[in-house]
Amino acid sequence: MKPTLVVLAAGMGSRYGGLKQVDPVGPSGEAILDYSVFDAVRGGFGKVVFIIRKDFEAEFKEKVGSKYEGLIPVDYCFQDLNDLPEPYKVPEGRAKPWGTAHATRSARSVVNEPFAVINADDFYGRDAFAKLGAFLSAAKPMEFAMVGYKLELTLSENGSVARGVCDVAEDGSLKGVTEMTKLVRAGEVAENREDEINPVKVPLDARVSMNLWGFTPELFAELERRFPLWLAENGAKEKSEWYIPFVVDELIREGKASCRVLPTESSWFGVTYREDKPFVMAEIGKLVEAGEYPANLLAK
Repeated sequence: MKPTLVVLAAGMGSRYGGLKQVDPVGPSGEAILDYSVFDAVRGGFGKVVFIIRKDFEAEFKEKVGSKYEGLIPVDYCFQDLNDLPEPYKVPEGRAKPWGTAHATRSARSVVNEPFAVINADDFYGRDAFAKLGAFLSAAKPMEFAMVGYKLELTLSENGSVARGVCDVAEDGSLKGVTEMTKLVRAGEVAENREDEINPVKVPLDARVSMNLWGFTPELFAELERRFPLWLAENGAKEKSEWYIPFVVDELIREGKASCRVLPTESSWFGVTYREDKPFVMAEIGKLVEAGEYPANLLAK
């Protein structure tokens, strides 16, 4: 059974001010998401599931999903703030989504096979999807994976970035992820400047998580079991979010899952700052010139 690609896209409308502003970065007007779907097909994935919001379903299907007709089967599910287990209710005044683990949980009714989870607006590279697709095609229950990028290939020249810095065992398994929210290049190393007086130095070749995960479908039962426990502790907080790395870390520490770090030399691109877009366009242009991608990616 081919793995499925699950795309976290529920934030697209708010992040871009409407789907009409999904920025083209490729030579024929391609968006970053188009490259991820294209690479997933090349990597052996058999279906794409978009997690979106119900309020922009029609627009998303018209402007995004329709582009992949004939390339790969597409399905949809919805992240809903009210999708909570009994007896929990949305606290008064809360509008913020519940986080990436809650978004992933939204796919529980449509995904029954090994699957990858990605952000809709990040460029991950061909090698990353090839390695994750191969891993998932042979994964046993509760054998997870995460694609690890070199930190230096994910930094921005236009400001600090947040990254999950991985602690990788000698056998290549993930021991843990430390979230660092103000990473900048500082000569031959990077520095996390959350504490500006005593910044933490991080090697540029450290492996970091860019939210490219691979799971087996048994994850959904764990999400169902753990979500009420998380809500009991955090559900009343106005801006609390339940993140995928939190769940993976718990499962590893409890011995219920393993997670392989799949190292890639691919560069990660994302438009963290408006000033990042010209760089992303230039880098994709280089990949097209090198023959990694066709100039018209989705030509029928």
